[in-house]
Amino acid sequence: MTAVAEADLADLWDRLAGVEHRVRQAIAGRLATDPAPDDPFRGLYLSPDAVTRLLSEDRERFAVALPDLAPGSRLARLAHRFGLAPVDVEFLLIAMAPDVDPRFERLYGYLNDDVTRRRATAGLALELCGLPAAGAARFRFAPAAPLVSGGLLAINEPQLPALSRVLQVPDRVLAHLLGDDTLEPAVAEVARVEPPAGAIAEGLPRRIGAALRAGVGPMYLRDLDGDAERTAVAAMAAAGHDALVVKAAAENARALVLEARLRGAGIVFGPVLPDRVDLVRRLASHDVPLIVHGRGHWDPRWTDAVSVPLPPLDATSRSARWVHALTEATGRAPAPGLVAGLAGFRLGVAEVDRAVAVASRLALLEQQPVSLGHLRAGVRAQSGAGLERLARRITPAVGWADLVLPDHTRRQLAELARRATHRDRVLGEWRMRPGGGRGHGVVALFAGESGTGKTMSAEVIAAELGMELYVVDLSTVVDKYIGETEKNLERIFTEAAGVHGVLLFDEADAVFGKRSEVKDARDRYANVESAYLLQRIESFDGIAVLTTNLRANVDEAFTRRIDVIAEFPMPDAAQRLALWERCLGTALPRGDDLDLTFCANRFELAGGSIRACAVTAAYLAAAAGRAVSMADVVTSVRQEYRKLGRLVLENEFGSWLSQAGG
Repeated sequence: MTAVAEADLADLWDRLAGVEHRVRQAIAGRLATDPAPDDPFRGLYLSPDAVTRLLSEDRERFAVALPDLAPGSRLARLAHRFGLAPVDVEFLLIAMAPDVDPRFERLYGYLNDDVTRRRATAGLALELCGLPAAGAARFRFAPAAPLVSGGLLAINEPQLPALSRVLQVPDRVLAHLLGDDTLEPAVAEVARVEPPAGAIAEGLPRRIGAALRAGVGPMYLRDLDGDAERTAVAAMAAAGHDALVVKAAAENARALVLEARLRGAGIVFGPVLPDRVDLVRRLASHDVPLIVHGRGHWDPRWTDAVSVPLPPLDATSRSARWVHALTEATGRAPAPGLVAGLAGFRLGVAEVDRAVAVASRLALLEQQPVSLGHLRAGVRAQSGAGLERLARRITPAVGWADLVLPDHTRRQLAELARRATHRDRVLGEWRMRPGGGRGHGVVALFAGESGTGKTMSAEVIAAELGMELYVVDLSTVVDKYIGETEKNLERIFTEAAGVHGVLLFDEADAVFGKRSEVKDARDRYANVESAYLLQRIESFDGIAVLTTNLRANVDEAFTRRIDVIAEFPMPDAAQRLALWERCLGTALPRGDDLDLTFCANRFELAGGSIRACAVTAAYLAAAAGRAVSMADVVTSVRQEYRKLGRLVLENEFGSWLSQAGG
């Protein structure tokens, strides 16, 4: 036990000595009028002799009572934090006496004329302090009085007359006065204590701390980079307070406020959502420093609060945070190229720290140094599961080498990857897209016939950026009821904002199609839907890819807001040959008669169809127990033609047509 804790306990025992002295005086008065020894109810209460024996036990335990609280003691700090008058402190000590010395239980039973009532009542507390029962002091036990409203004293058995109600000090308050500041289990589930850090807060946290010291509050930090909690804790430290950091799932405001006031701490709560506003109101109704944080704008109808927008991290600050976190985790500065590979992720300080923590554990598990792959996995591990309910999640398994595309299409894909990697610096730090509520997102349009590689290209872009691909299922988005499509899309965009991934709207014509002339109410609402999407896609902060089979189907207003447009033409003969080679792979056994050049020159198929033909041919060969033959390939092409509704012509298939089954 520290010297400070010992001094606090000594002060508490000295104060309780005063309580014992008043109890002795009260009992002496009672003994003078105690019933005769031959009282028929003797045994249901303590006899004078028994009381005398109790008072003779351990008389030296308490010192003489001090008239004033010891300056700076734990009891004095508690009285200051809760605004207690001297009589309130005495009532508190009287109520807690049976919890620290069992003698008081029996003594209070004697004074209450009921050996089963072993705690002080309101009337007994007034009597021990020499106060009249009908005086103003009795209202110190009212619900609005500091002892009761602050949660320091519970008034039990409300059905009894006011003076007969029992006083009890909650266990948490008692533990605090005895020097134990362990969080109660119910509070520990939803909160943690952050003491002031050693470094002096600078910048915005210092200014917020100064405002808190001046009595400004509560304060709301609007944050889009996930750094509000760290900033709020630093601001509390600048104001001279520990921070009780509370999760959004908390419910019991009274217990949280009591904990904060006992410690002299401030409360940091968030992220705040509209359905948690009632808790914010209850927290704000108490005299305790309060900082709440969230992503949205503060509604003044919720409660009075000073809204402070946090500046987003720029590319330089984010890189510095990556370096700092990696240096702390590994003990040495990372290689410059390692941090450069993370430029495409827009993370806040807390997210960077968590990503590095996950990456460090993964590297330790593999007994390898922390690599770019570990860090990217750490970033992906933070993505919420909300978007997975609205889109199909794909972990990329292909790269640039798997694409067979014309050079101009590859250049457009490289442009998309370049924009996604450096958007934070260009759009944020250099402000190349100022005003108008424009986001820092990158939107691309992939246009081309089905099977030409649009979805695979989106997967390659996601792999290049170290992200995952989320394919939006438009069947869950488009709704026949007016306004529902917009709501579904808003849910997708909102969830996507918290996920470090690439959002793919496959067959986007369904929702990004051209506006039409208004002829009836349905046309009007369809145009309203398109107008909403125009605004929402422009304010999007993520990476989105739209695909269409026909570019002309997309509204020109959408085209103006698209950063990169990549055309996916049908492959020529050389590209088809490369596709056949890649789709058949190297593990599949090939027959001597396999002529892929013939297939590439004769069969004008897209990459998706060639892949389907290769898989069908493999199944035919596996069923026959032999290598893939030309007959298997031609048979699979013939089946694909029928699927596509194309004619099977002899001038395309040549002599192989007679050998093709199906």
